[in-house]
Amino acid sequence: MVQVQRGDRNWGATMKKALSAVFVLIAGCANPGIVQISPDTYMLSRTDKGGVFGNAFAMKAEVINKANAFAKKQGEVAIPISTNEAPMQIGRFASFDYQFGLVDPDSAEARATALVPKPDVVIEKTSKETVDVHTKDESARPKDVYGELLNMDDLRKRGILSEAEFEAQKRSWTASNLHAIKAI
Repeated sequence: MVQVQRGDRNWGATMKKALSAVFVLIAGCANPGIVQISPDTYMLSRTDKGGVFGNAFAMKAEVINKANAFAKKQGEVAIPISTNEAPMQIGRFASFDYQFGLVDPDSAEARATALVPKPDVVIEKTSKETVDVHTKDESARPKDVYGELLNMDDLRKRGILSEAEFEAQKRSWTASNLHAIKAI
């Protein structure tokens, strides 16, 4: 049989206080709900305390779905403004912050929404530069006079060019390429 002494009654009260303190601490560490940042901009954050067993993708989907449900209750559409995620590391849980705005479902903004990654730093260079570009001059290359004459002769032999056409083409081609013929 267990005998309860007077000091043990205080033990029960002490345990109730301790459990209440633990509950308050756990409730204080809970993720905040949707936080209004400006009149039409909101933020929702989640921390996945599952460690290596957590699911960061499910956490992101939950956050985005909750933002969409919030917007639907308002009769509007949630459009993403920015996201920030921190992967799980030793000593730190994975977290996801989602900033979104509310717009009318029929607005152009609601139809053309795209979350574009924004750089941390933007460096612009606005100066004109002159570049000297040289290309190879194809006209300076000597023509293959002999090869061209052989091609025309082959066309003549196959009956594609008549004797008169061949002679006319040969005179025309040699006259226009006289400088190349003299180089030979």
